[in-house]
Amino acid sequence: MSANAKLPAWAEEMRSIFRAGSSSQFVLYGNVHDLVPAPATSVSPENGETPAQRRFISLRRFLTEVMFEPFDVVIQYDRGRGIRVKKGGDHFHRFLRAFDSFRGTAWADLPDAASDDVETLDLANLLPRDAGRALELLDRFLRGSQHRLEAAEDGSRKRAPLKVAVVIDHAHFIAPQGEALHISGDRSQTLIRLLDWASDPTITGAFVATVLLSENLTDLNRLLVETPYSAKIQISLPTADEIHDYVHHLTTHREDFDSVSEVSRDVLAQKLVGLSRVNVRSLLLRALSGADKVTSRYLTEVKKRLIEKEAFGRIGFIEPRRTLDDVAGHVEAKAWLRQDAALLKKGRSRAIPMGYLLCGRIGTGKTYLVECWAGEVGIPVVEIKNFRERWVGATEGNLERIFSILHALGQVVVFVDEADQATGRRDSGTGDSGLSGRIYGMLAQEMSDTHNRGKIIWVFATSRPDLLEVDLKRQGRLDVHIPLFPPGDPESRHELFSAMARKVGIDLSPEELPQLPDRVDIGGNEMEGILVRALRLHETQPESGERKTLPQSVAEVIADVRPSAHIERLALMDMIAVKECTDSRFLPPRFRDLTSAEINRKISELRLLTGE
Repeated sequence: MSANAKLPAWAEEMRSIFRAGSSSQFVLYGNVHDLVPAPATSVSPENGETPAQRRFISLRRFLTEVMFEPFDVVIQYDRGRGIRVKKGGDHFHRFLRAFDSFRGTAWADLPDAASDDVETLDLANLLPRDAGRALELLDRFLRGSQHRLEAAEDGSRKRAPLKVAVVIDHAHFIAPQGEALHISGDRSQTLIRLLDWASDPTITGAFVATVLLSENLTDLNRLLVETPYSAKIQISLPTADEIHDYVHHLTTHREDFDSVSEVSRDVLAQKLVGLSRVNVRSLLLRALSGADKVTSRYLTEVKKRLIEKEAFGRIGFIEPRRTLDDVAGHVEAKAWLRQDAALLKKGRSRAIPMGYLLCGRIGTGKTYLVECWAGEVGIPVVEIKNFRERWVGATEGNLERIFSILHALGQVVVFVDEADQATGRRDSGTGDSGLSGRIYGMLAQEMSDTHNRGKIIWVFATSRPDLLEVDLKRQGRLDVHIPLFPPGDPESRHELFSAMARKVGIDLSPEELPQLPDRVDIGGNEMEGILVRALRLHETQPESGERKTLPQSVAEVIADVRPSAHIERLALMDMIAVKECTDSRFLPPRFRDLTSAEINRKISELRLLTGE
């Protein structure tokens, strides 16, 4: 592999592994459809040419023209386009002639393979495209190329093995996920051949490199992923510095840049972190062509849309429309979150928790609290949506893609709602073929990486934290457990009632709103229900006769409201939240002095009442 060019970090790793001889098969995964920075092509000064700029080319071209520049033959294959010899077509043509004489075929006589003096061969429509026969042909070429002979000066014949690289694109379509016992026929032959290329000393001891490309590692067959004979290398989305470099590359020679962009190049690059170079180019070229002017709002909207598209809708950005000032009650929780928001803005990442667990009965405002915190935290806040799929390996691939995007964003808060349903179980049994266990394992590994402290901040919300695996909510993953409860005194209850009235569009002052019953188990969702029913009652009054005022309608609904039919289950959620709490400051006085034994006893009693 080329030893002179300055390469991206993943390419440097690949080159050092190959030169050390520890592996000759590479599985490249992640951002494999993006552009890659390549050294400038050589120029001829005597012809008056100016030095060429650095190029940004596809990964396939980069492998052929840069990584495998010293190789004699470079071959690319995928099921859609078949075999394409990108370099050393004359060597492959001579092999075809020898193969024809042995097997009785006539491939060497086909029009595109008729000359010995050819550098590239596109044999997509000439040679077999199916993986079984195509890889068999490539295997024969690989092995035959190592026994090649050429004439020496003394007239004798000496060994002159070729340096060969084979790039298998979209490898997950050739060797997809699946248990070994269920793989048969051509799929098993293909898988065995790929594994053989990684482990056979005839191949690994020669100047031969094989590369498998796949967007997600989890899409590939587990045997390929877990074999110790191949090197798995992730190609990440561009870093902030790399985006900065690419933005300058695209805009340096645009004299009209200042007229189409309201932000500087440096600010522009900062706002585009998290995108691939392909998406950066698309966004900028559209603006520079005059279709859109580059403004901060335009960048924010397009970036969010592109990232959500790259994640196939599995993540969504939470718009910061509110702040913690809009949250009624939860005084200590708001104070803690405000302090952490200030620490993030100051860059004090060592003092930031790895994650938070928001727990408490339904209707206590867990999701709303996160939405309001998004308006103060100063970094993107994204919500992981349903990433589960019915197809084998698709769920793990979705998670892998999500993690890649989160890392590229630099700093981000990740919100997982209904976490007890989304995060899987350590021991999921056989009902889902181990899917929940694999989800749990991937999340646990990602959440415990301390290099992400202050960069990826997890927020889990659930009304049943007892259903979360203990390992996921332990210190070092979700450090701070914040329980949320319904208001427990008349003043805070009326404050929340006023906030809910504003939410549903009731324009009444706190003094005009009737008081709620003196019960501690009325949460925000129940208050919203009361207010909506009051609006319905008010709007359906007869047009004639004496009409009730809106406060009177609210008071009438309050008088008729019945306690929740699930009060014991809600109380159980409260007590489980008390048990999970990591700091007594978050607890209301009625729970603060309970001992662990008392909490456990109450939970046991409530479980009996609810039949759990």
